[in-house]
Amino acid sequence: MSLPVHLVPSLDGADEGTVVTVEGAEAHHAVTVRRLKVGEQVVLTDGLGTSAQGVVSSAGRKVFEVTVSTVSTAPGPSPTFVVVQALPKGDRGELAVEVLTEVGVSSIVPWAASRSVAAWRGERAAKSLARWRSTAREAAKQARRSWFPVVEELASTSDVAALLGSADLAVVLHEAASVPLASLDVPATGLVAVVVGPEGGLTDEEVALFADSGAQAVRLGAEVLRTSTAGVAAVSALLARTPRWGPGTG
Repeated sequence: MSLPVHLVPSLDGADEGTVVTVEGAEAHHAVTVRRLKVGEQVVLTDGLGTSAQGVVSSAGRKVFEVTVSTVSTAPGPSPTFVVVQALPKGDRGELAVEVLTEVGVSSIVPWAASRSVAAWRGERAAKSLARWRSTAREAAKQARRSWFPVVEELASTSDVAALLGSADLAVVLHEAASVPLASLDVPATGLVAVVVGPEGGLTDEEVALFADSGAQAVRLGAEVLRTSTAGVAAVSALLARTPRWGPGTG
């Protein structure tokens, strides 16, 4: 059974025998909700590639301490995947963030597409972004990730076009596209960007702008997936064609 993972602000200077203190909401959830006990083994991570395994040496209501036994550093994922996720309605955005985090994307960009049903404005925007970021953080712990994904600020269509122009491979999921996603060559390194449109689909103007930025419109298959699951299906298909998921990976 995998050990529970807890996020800490920093593991700078952590080594065998070091005592790391965990406080705040992370500690409260571990001690009060999970019933963390002295003597349990846990993994701490800074979400930036460094992890420390150790034993809980003390625990209070909103704090616990871990005596470190081992420290490891994982290289960043390569290639790096970023998913531009059009804002869906209801809680489907959080579902998309959860599964994208579990599958290993490095960045999720919420996008206000022309046909997005949901709209992030004012206080709602701040709360929605906070929920996406909280969802990504908890999903990364559940997936035992050493590198946590970044959920970016809400992007405009021009922001997305600029991002696609900087990618080594950029694809736009489009049900009317003639090019199958499975036919593409995926770079072994660099940045791969995937755009997922809203429930109402992409406009012709959006597709044209993204094509001008170097993105390729592609289709997954005959079926039409929901916006909350299309991204994870596409990323999985692409990952299977990279060293991250290809032959020889553990």
